[in-house]
Amino acid sequence: MRLNDDEQAMLDGRDGPAVRRAMDLLVRYGEALGAERLVDTNNVTGTFAATSPLMVAFAEKHGGMDAVFSEFNLDSPEIVQVPPARVFTSHLQLTLDPQHAERMHVPQDVVRFYPKSEAYTAGRGIQLTHTCTPYQVGNVPTRGEHCAWMESSAVIYCNSVLGARTNAEGRESAGAAMLTGKIPYWGYHLDENRLGTHLVQLDIEVETTSDWGLLGYFIGDWVQERVPVVRARNGRFASVPNLARLKHFGAAAASSGGVEMYHLVGVTPEALTLEQAFGRNTPVDTVHYGQAERRRTWEQLNATAGDSKVDYVMLGCPHYTLEQIWEACQLLEGRKVHAHCELWIFTPRAIKALADQNGYTKIIEDAGGRLMSDSCSAMSRGVPTGTRVVALDSAKHAHYLPAIAGVQAWYGSTADCINAACTGRWEGRFA
Repeated sequence: MRLNDDEQAMLDGRDGPAVRRAMDLLVRYGEALGAERLVDTNNVTGTFAATSPLMVAFAEKHGGMDAVFSEFNLDSPEIVQVPPARVFTSHLQLTLDPQHAERMHVPQDVVRFYPKSEAYTAGRGIQLTHTCTPYQVGNVPTRGEHCAWMESSAVIYCNSVLGARTNAEGRESAGAAMLTGKIPYWGYHLDENRLGTHLVQLDIEVETTSDWGLLGYFIGDWVQERVPVVRARNGRFASVPNLARLKHFGAAAASSGGVEMYHLVGVTPEALTLEQAFGRNTPVDTVHYGQAERRRTWEQLNATAGDSKVDYVMLGCPHYTLEQIWEACQLLEGRKVHAHCELWIFTPRAIKALADQNGYTKIIEDAGGRLMSDSCSAMSRGVPTGTRVVALDSAKHAHYLPAIAGVQAWYGSTADCINAACTGRWEGRFA
């Protein structure tokens, strides 16, 4: 890798041992990737706290959060004192909601240590957004801006919808980028790698949030790690997808495959036309998505489910928008969650504050549900005691939660899920 004078000075130790370790990690990382240089970034999103039993035990054994950051963010064999972030940095979701730790079965040692972890994180200038959807709570990079983001559903939204540029980073590279403002210049930072590779021709309209989740899951399974270009049935989407639909679409594609970028012709910023989406590329392959493909994907997502009695309904993967909370409240108001079922809805802490202010939290709680923040059942591995069957409106969660929690999972619309929460039974059908 070729380093400029400022980068070489950081590597030589000008800014202290932590920055030197960070630059050393980035150089090794970049060389492994075949990157020829680094690129400046002023926008990092990652994980830096200690909210798992492993990291809490490590912190208590080795002297605190500097030890955790040194080991897990810098790959440093020595404990170094970590300075404040050099660039704007926000924190992803945690393994707990501190307000509902007992309900989520979080170990007491983690709960006790959490205030120390949060104080350390804030003290390093890291924004305590605690969400998998940083673009909902103020971290909205502009088109062409180079970022260093973790979290698959955030990465695909950043690249595709916002037109900013990031690869799917890890805890280590995000930690190093936070201290240096640098990240290897490769992958989706380069123009040529952002062009479409595969064409998806829609033969049906895709309108509801659950249908966008089905489409994303189908596409990810087909293209894996390539860049799909989606063209509407008549060349123009009858209903332009909103934030929630694009969020669920991208999260699903990143789960069934490894998609980090997509184009919707006429919708996303780098695909105003089909020609712009592909650029100099010719489609490697073309697939049609119609009613048969939609049904097959629905059956695939519901393959783990068999029992109609539902113990747990989880909404908010990725974290719910304020609009989704409002929609859920419209479906829930005046009803009661079944005595043998639990309803948990997850959203960013900042959006929960708005939900509190608007009275949505009260509607949910009056019905017997819970509006929670900072985490989800995938991150926490926390589900209500005795859960065997869950209902979800997230294709991403239907993909992951059966393996994570050993449960059956039904996938359907938000209305299907709210109905299951109130009746204790799954009545959703393919439509």
